Amino acid sequence: MSFDTPLTLVGPLRAPRQMLQDQEYGGHSSIHDDAMAEKLGFRAGPIEGPTHFSLFPPLLAKIWGNAWFERGCLSAHYQNMVVEGEEVRAIVEIPPEGATRTLVRAEKADGTPVLEASASLGPDHGQTLLEARMAALRPTGKLLILEDLHVGMTGAADERVTMAPDQHMGALYPFSLNEKLARITENSPWYSDGAASPWGRAIIPLEMVSVLAEYSSHSAKFPVKGPAVGLFADQEIRMIDGPLFVGETYLIRREIAALADSRRTESYWVRSRIFDASGKKQVAEMLLNHATLKDSYAGYSEAAPV
Repeated sequence: MSFDTPLTLVGPLRAPRQMLQDQEYGGHSSIHDDAMAEKLGFRAGPIEGPTHFSLFPPLLAKIWGNAWFERGCLSAHYQNMVVEGEEVRAIVEIPPEGATRTLVRAEKADGTPVLEASASLGPDHGQTLLEARMAALRPTGKLLILEDLHVGMTGAADERVTMAPDQHMGALYPFSLNEKLARITENSPWYSDGAASPWGRAIIPLEMVSVLAEYSSHSAKFPVKGPAVGLFADQEIRMIDGPLFVGETYLIRREIAALADSRRTESYWVRSRIFDASGKKQVAEMLLNHATLKDSYAGYSEAAPV
């Protein structure tokens, strides 16, 4: 007898930790600072969205094995903020045998949605959740904070990045990989012990690929007006020839993929392509929607274009 009843894998409730309280960019505190968050109408500094990405690899590896770390893609739309003290779980729909795409989500203990996402295994991912969202964007009105950006604009230069175990990851990420591993929601010996890893080297956790990709983002010199406070609204991390390795040097090239606006935000989507040190072989990619809060930009209501 067969059934078409959809089944899911459900991870345990985990309590993610806030590690960006001291984050700075553009010379000011970020939305992850409690005082700044409260000033902008949020109850506390939220935990950074990609922190929740760590909930999914144990479940997706159960479905796709080690190939998930080599060719997997998680494409997520963030729905509700999480603050330290709240618990979150991952839920993954079990795809049919041989399928390379499924839907996943994260929710709080009370069922409040945290993020929705597509998870897929390359090289043919089909249309990811964020590709669909980006294709549906309406044309923007006249922008103010982002008026000097245009789709197709590229970063000022190639950026070389590395993540060593004890390397402090800068003002944007005021901690090291080892400090993150002491608090990560789902740890693995693969993240710190090369001998335990199937690839013979320690691999960078999925959520820390975001840190690696943003580490040198200031070098792109995209002309975003400020100071203004932003947050991650959508994020996709895609492995092409992964995983990424601790201590390895990579080269990043960036491009503005889309622009958008809403009642509260002006947003720019950046595609960051991650190459090996030679710059010839692409190994991974991140698509990130930076939503800049209009109310955080001094004089926005007076200067805003009509």
